[in-house]
Amino acid sequence: MAEPTAHSEAPEGHGGFPPFQAQHFPSQLVWLTLTFVLLYVLMSKVALPRIGAILADRSKRISDHLAEAQRLKDQSDAANAAYEKALADARNRAQAIAAATRQKQAAEADEAQKRLEAQLQERLAAAERSITATRTSAMANVRTIAADTAGAIVQRLIGTTPSEQDVAAAVGEAKP
Repeated sequence: MAEPTAHSEAPEGHGGFPPFQAQHFPSQLVWLTLTFVLLYVLMSKVALPRIGAILADRSKRISDHLAEAQRLKDQSDAANAAYEKALADARNRAQAIAAATRQKQAAEADEAQKRLEAQLQERLAAAERSITATRTSAMANVRTIAADTAGAIVQRLIGTTPSEQDVAAAVGEAKP
């Protein structure tokens, strides 16, 4: 007799791998159905509700965080708008203060210029009065000086001193 090969023939007394034997199929189908139903019931009653609750809780947390982030963004936008408005108001106030200061300094400069002009006008008027007084006194002395000079010139030229009345009459006839 020939010896059986390892894979081609089954050893004597054994009918092959038991799950593949037809006589075991009905019991295997019963156990498959029972296991499937049991796992289905466990999954639908225990595991899936827990997973659903976890997903719902996670979704709620995410939506809460998004809502909080939106609220904080709105607060940030409001604070930024308030900051921009305060900055614009501060710029406007600074420009108003600068304009008021410029106007005040311009008014003070105009007032100072008017005071200086008034002082200069007073000094100019006083100088003109002084010049007029000096001219008047000088003109009064010019006749006397002219008479003295004419008398001295005549004396040098002719050698005799003329009378004061003749010199005064001659100077009086001269045109100024």
